[in-house]
Amino acid sequence: MRGLANRDLTAELALSLAASAAHVLGDAGALSTGGGRPTAVVGRDPRASGEFLEAAVVAGLASAGVDVLLAGVLPTPAIAYLTAAEGASLGVMLSASHNAMPDNGIKFFDSRGFKLSETLEDQIEARLEEPWDRPLGAGVGRILRLDEADSRYVGHTLGVVRAPLNGLRVVVDGANGAASQVAPEALRRAGADVIALHASPDGLNINEGCGSTHMDDLRAAVIEHGADAGIAHDGDADRCLAVDASGEIVDGDQILAILALGSREAGALVGDTVVTTVMSNLGFRIAMTERDVHVVETAVGDRYVLEAMLEGGFTLGGEQSGHVVMLDYATTGDGLMTALALLSRMAETRSSLAELASVMTRLPQVLINVSGVDKARLGESADIRAAVAAVEAELGDSGRVLLRPSGTEPLVRVMVEASSPQTAHASAEAIAATVRASLALD
Repeated sequence: MRGLANRDLTAELALSLAASAAHVLGDAGALSTGGGRPTAVVGRDPRASGEFLEAAVVAGLASAGVDVLLAGVLPTPAIAYLTAAEGASLGVMLSASHNAMPDNGIKFFDSRGFKLSETLEDQIEARLEEPWDRPLGAGVGRILRLDEADSRYVGHTLGVVRAPLNGLRVVVDGANGAASQVAPEALRRAGADVIALHASPDGLNINEGCGSTHMDDLRAAVIEHGADAGIAHDGDADRCLAVDASGEIVDGDQILAILALGSREAGALVGDTVVTTVMSNLGFRIAMTERDVHVVETAVGDRYVLEAMLEGGFTLGGEQSGHVVMLDYATTGDGLMTALALLSRMAETRSSLAELASVMTRLPQVLINVSGVDKARLGESADIRAAVAAVEAELGDSGRVLLRPSGTEPLVRVMVEASSPQTAHASAEAIAATVRASLALD
């Protein structure tokens, strides 16, 4: 659930969702049945709206008889970890990730720390208005602070470090978000010399011109401080992008390629297979094929990456956006762990980030977000299909086209890869123009 806080996502809706989640998870056997009281771990990013939404979620859970452990401001993967570590019945994270400050969202985790299936999410939605018997007296839930939640999570992330980061200077951009304190702390504890950037959240400045969606400040800071690398997180720190010493961006595909080869070298890459989405750069597939690493593709979204990993028993997967899932260590994408694993690989190989990233060559890729259109009608337009077919015929085997509605925003994404930036840009613009004309809102 994600939307404009206090309009799309209200306190009333948050309360009802929390109560409904308690009921559905109870029916699914996810809540404790051994006679003890069910518990929930609740965390949030620093958005101002998270304060009242947290209060609403806590009220909903406690009113349904669930004891609540408040973890405070922490990354999304921290809540997933703490839910499982505490033996809690469910976890709740309040965040809109990389979205602008006025938005917010609610994510649920099951008792193992995994995001809920679409089936369970649908059941929660369906039972929002269902009448239920409310517990009374001692039956209502209690609310407690979860002590040392931040330090416990930081200690957990350090498990991915194979070689200490001593001697590495790193700039980390916390996006004025949930990782503003724990990310610098984790890197320092791993041995790095850390410069913290955009690490002063005030509830209003999350993701504002910073973080993984706005990396100019980070690139400049890496050069200014003579750093070996820069790390960029988003608002809830479930993703990580990087910058090499020269200020060049290292995206999620390159990070995933580096980690895949390192994992295989250590004998830890199950099936010599990595899972990624259809949005990954063609250069990633080429690089993996050349090194005999199998690639499994999924629809866009870390949910689908994780589903494929669990189904195949694979241990590593991720997205170009910087969501990387390392199932040996975490149940969801973890930006801090990704950063630590990447920097540890630099230390282990005594290689620069640019050298490691050169394992793959990115084909020029242009992504255009077409807003102001009815994304629900994307599959109905013959004009759009014809425009895509024309570009695909022109590109042949030297590129590809991907057209899809955003899963989180009211827009259509047009992506084109080609042998030259000019061709990719012209082709993407041509398709985007057709999308605007064909799907314009009335």
